[in-house]
Amino acid sequence: MNVVAVGRVALGLVLASTVLAGCARFDDSASSPFTPEPTFGGAQIGPSETQPPSSTQRPTGPCIDPDPAVVATCLDPTAGLVAVGDGALVAERRTGRILKVVPEQPAVEIARIDVDGSGDGGLSDLALSPTYREDGLIYAYITTGSDNRVVRIAAGGPPKEILTGIPKGATGNHGALEFVTPERLLVLTGDAGNPGAAQAPGTLAGKLLGITNPRSGGGVQPETLLSGIGTAGDVCRDAVDGVWVTDRTATEDRLQRLGPDNTAITAWTWPDRPGVAGCATTADGVAVALGNARALALVTADPASRAVTTAPTLFAQDKYGRLNGATPGPDGAVWVGTVNKDGGQPGPNDDRVVRIPPPAGGGGGPD
Repeated sequence: MNVVAVGRVALGLVLASTVLAGCARFDDSASSPFTPEPTFGGAQIGPSETQPPSSTQRPTGPCIDPDPAVVATCLDPTAGLVAVGDGALVAERRTGRILKVVPEQPAVEIARIDVDGSGDGGLSDLALSPTYREDGLIYAYITTGSDNRVVRIAAGGPPKEILTGIPKGATGNHGALEFVTPERLLVLTGDAGNPGAAQAPGTLAGKLLGITNPRSGGGVQPETLLSGIGTAGDVCRDAVDGVWVTDRTATEDRLQRLGPDNTAITAWTWPDRPGVAGCATTADGVAVALGNARALALVTADPASRAVTTAPTLFAQDKYGRLNGATPGPDGAVWVGTVNKDGGQPGPNDDRVVRIPPPAGGGGGPD
């Protein structure tokens, strides 16, 4: 495994403190809890520096989308997203590229990893080091020729193995990452196309795993927190004290929540299997990207129990096509990536990264 190209690009992170009204208030502490103002191989952008204003007129030309909510265009099918600075890092699943995307600016490739992008494998997800401001490290969930694994990427060096030997199959290779404390990394693994293995205790397939001190490198011993995962969707920290997990099984799509005591509950199920994928935590629950339903679902949870008792609200439905990765953006919107070149109906500017604001007043139905 080699990093083919790592660009030294300054990635400054200025945390937004925007709190939106109603059920779409996004909790900034959940999106970037540990490291304000990180950099990656370049100069830091501090909070006192003035950012250039966004253009009020959309440019024209190839791969320029007329929709001002579109951040990046003409990408390969996207995977995980993570907010950073005034933009986000986005993974391309099949190419192994990691791109920095910022509104009104061309996407910039900052790294490329050798991956096996066949089936649903490749570069699945990204997570920033809790000390990203100082070390510029990025963690990635990838598929190789022999397994699925977690690696750590540093500018100018090869990927460092963190967790290897996650089973690989013809399908079910997608995985997800999320730091829940500075010393605790959660790893969501797919079932590698074998639903029975997901319940078996002797395999890393189909599990939510906890890794303590992943910065120590290879040889870490993961703890199994949740079993029975089908096709892995995403894992994201709850705005209160737990984590949300999405996955897809042969009979239903699910949103599960793991509490601080590691007790898991099934918060919501979709028997119609809309293709749950990435998730982004909000103050009132979680936003879930839907691939088959081509929408973003806002799932509202009870403030005290975190139980979900009302059907999710769909918005931006059929506006951008199949949605996949999701992250709370620096502007208070949910930033999502599309996968229309991967089983959808791609338009001339696909695939894209898009900012989806909540409906006016925090409610409402599909757009």
